[in-house]
Amino acid sequence: MNKNILGIDWGTSNRRAYLVDAQGACLAEHDDNQGMLAVGGREHFGPSMAGVLQAMQLANDVPVILSGMVGSASGWQEVAYLDATVPLDELPRHLVAVNDPAWSARCRIVPGYCYRNGAAVDVMRGEETQLLGAIAQGHRDGWIVLPGTHSKWVLLRDGVIQSFATYMTGELYAMLSNAGTLSAIMKGDSADAEGFAIGLNQAARHEPLSNTLFRVRAGVVSKSAAPEQAAATVSGLLIGAEFAAAARAAAGQGIAVIGSPALAARYAAAAAHFGLQCEVLDPHRVYCTAISQFIKEA
Repeated sequence: MNKNILGIDWGTSNRRAYLVDAQGACLAEHDDNQGMLAVGGREHFGPSMAGVLQAMQLANDVPVILSGMVGSASGWQEVAYLDATVPLDELPRHLVAVNDPAWSARCRIVPGYCYRNGAAVDVMRGEETQLLGAIAQGHRDGWIVLPGTHSKWVLLRDGVIQSFATYMTGELYAMLSNAGTLSAIMKGDSADAEGFAIGLNQAARHEPLSNTLFRVRAGVVSKSAAPEQAAATVSGLLIGAEFAAAARAAAGQGIAVIGSPALAARYAAAAAHFGLQCEVLDPHRVYCTAISQFIKEA
């Protein structure tokens, strides 16, 4: 089918839009800080959507696929999670039309996934679209890692989610750096390689995270550690905690990371530290590939 489609990754704080053709090529893109929190209420999503089309100079008939927190209880409308047993390549058949009459004919929301393992429950919104793009690019089996505010480790088997776990890595780093006893010393470069390795080494010893985090402060105030490395050490501890928890299961398989260049580089360094092979996938290409899969259903 020879038509284009607009995909919008509508998160909590930011929004990214891509006009994509049937082959997954990006024809135009737009990003802003008009995430869910900035919209200011459910009744304002329609006007905000119109603003995207105006900014991108797009016609009013282009079909739109919305993913991310736009489908949460605080978003445009709440869309129920799919069970993790639903194959990712069936996502296009589970799109939900926006119930706003002005947009229902053209805007569809991608549902997230819910994984249950006994009493343990985990959920995702937005990452499922990137996973669809990954399997469309041939990554149907193995571990996919999606770093960010809430990092996901997802195990796929033939395009079906077998399990996934969420780590509040990015959110914890932001909280620690903005408030609390560590914030005053976390002013250095969080990508400092030596400081990052210090954090990874401590995480690899499976020591309690709350204790190792405090020891960052203790090292600085006792003048036993360089203050300019504190931010990187905290980053290494938090990312290392993910790998300490998940790396054993991924041993012998390796991981594929979908993330921004800077963040993916840290995860690749952590993977090497924990003895895992790591392939980095470009998040923009993965997302555009995913959006092209929805063209027949839009």
